[in-house]
Amino acid sequence: MKLYHTDRDHNNSGIWYIICAAALWGTTGTAQGLAPVGANPMTVGAIRLSIGGLSLLVLAISRKQLFSGKKWPLVPTIVSAIFVACYQLLFFAAVAKTGVAVGTMVAIGSSPVAAGILGFLIRKEKLDKKWYLATLLAVIGCVLLSSVNEQISLDLAGVLLALGAGVSYAVYTVTTKGLLDTHSPDAVMAVVFSGAGILLFPVFFFYEWQWILHPQGFIVALHLGIVTTALSYWLYARGLKLIHVGRVATLSLAEPLTAALLGIFILQERVGGQEVFGMFLIFLGVALLAMVSPQCRRKSSCKIDGL
Repeated sequence: MKLYHTDRDHNNSGIWYIICAAALWGTTGTAQGLAPVGANPMTVGAIRLSIGGLSLLVLAISRKQLFSGKKWPLVPTIVSAIFVACYQLLFFAAVAKTGVAVGTMVAIGSSPVAAGILGFLIRKEKLDKKWYLATLLAVIGCVLLSSVNEQISLDLAGVLLALGAGVSYAVYTVTTKGLLDTHSPDAVMAVVFSGAGILLFPVFFFYEWQWILHPQGFIVALHLGIVTTALSYWLYARGLKLIHVGRVATLSLAEPLTAALLGIFILQERVGGQEVFGMFLIFLGVALLAMVSPQCRRKSSCKIDGL
């Protein structure tokens, strides 16, 4: 009997790679909450990228994936690294300006929309009706989940910074997708995140970083660098290679859902009806994209991302 992998199998694998990556990203907030007093968000982001980038670099070298003989397109590589670094800085700056609720809502809510538009304009990736519905449900869920128990403060500069963070995510997703067309996921993540870590290195000269020397801080830093960056983006790259940019960005909204569930079960946070409904909408949106249509099941194969 002949064994083969269908395009549908690749599509399903890509979906679960992204969902698993987003679930790991969702542990970031809980980990930061366990960091020692004095852990500045800027140094947290810089340390996360530094450890993650180094881990990905070691992995790529050990797997002999880094030096394939293929030339790296200079502009997309630099752009990917810059916007990975920009996302960290812009998001934390937005939260500082306008608060966690608005910063998170605008950044996370705008990223799938921006990614879908850029994917269509740059890579000619078409968006189906399912993507529009799933993205709408998930974004509304994020708004409901992020706007609870915090006074909303609309600071224009903060909103613009959050939009910049959302667009940064979209840009590096699209440019990274282009790099994955010619290079292995291990190599792409190693180069991009090492570059981003180098770009953020000056942060250590302006903000306190000694918290990492505390045993608890060291464990938190390792978790942020290895689990929420190296491992998660190792999975993310494999998913991004298989499915379209817009769908990747919407599936990534499993991150706030994971963060909310961890807050409930690990940090013993209380939740109300609005939070529960928000989590339900995010789950519904992600599940909608993860489902395989009946037509797809009846066929021996389906086009990648053609659910």
